[in-house]
Amino acid sequence: MSAARFCAVLAACLLVSQAFADDTQLVNPSQYKLRGNFADMRLRNPGEYRLRELRRMVAPGAEAHLKALAANPLLAGRPYRKSIAAAAVKQNLDPALVHAVVAAESNYRADAVSPSGAIGLMQLMPETASRYGVRAEDLQRPDSNLRAGTRYLADLLRMFSGDLELALAGYNAGEYAVLKHGGRIPPYSATRAYVPRVLQLYEQLRPRDDDTVAGGLVETAAKL
Repeated sequence: MSAARFCAVLAACLLVSQAFADDTQLVNPSQYKLRGNFADMRLRNPGEYRLRELRRMVAPGAEAHLKALAANPLLAGRPYRKSIAAAAVKQNLDPALVHAVVAAESNYRADAVSPSGAIGLMQLMPETASRYGVRAEDLQRPDSNLRAGTRYLADLLRMFSGDLELALAGYNAGEYAVLKHGGRIPPYSATRAYVPRVLQLYEQLRPRDDDTVAGGLVETAAKL
């Protein structure tokens, strides 16, 4: 291995280790952002997918906003609503985003196992789940699967500076594949189909009006 290649691999490893070193930090210092280049995905209307940072200990009203996101009426009747809301809020994630990932990954089947060996609601590989202290035999338990999956998704958002497209690409293909391809969505057909599918599902499920979410839904959150 050449010196230049060794240095590049070492730098990538350092980046990964830093991203997964501390899962207590906020997901993103400003907002989730998208790269905005859907030309090679053939999406006519990708829309705008932005989430405000949820500063639980800093921003006034953030705790109420988290509860309001969990009470999103567009999620009513969805399977595992309470479990997904609880896991998402712990990682400062919008539950609608987690629902979108679960719907795309397993269609809410807790017993789903892919040909490649991914397991459960969020289709986690046992090696990935082990980073978060979840054993392979527990991945078909919804709460265990969601706990590891939401932590992984939050870590990916931190790793890629809040870029939701890259975080989803990393979730599907692995973070190393995104790093290997220069911080771009890997040229894998499955990944290039997966990212816009999750974004479209999220667009359908996310709250529409921030004022309504931050105010009128807070009372409903207590009923979860």
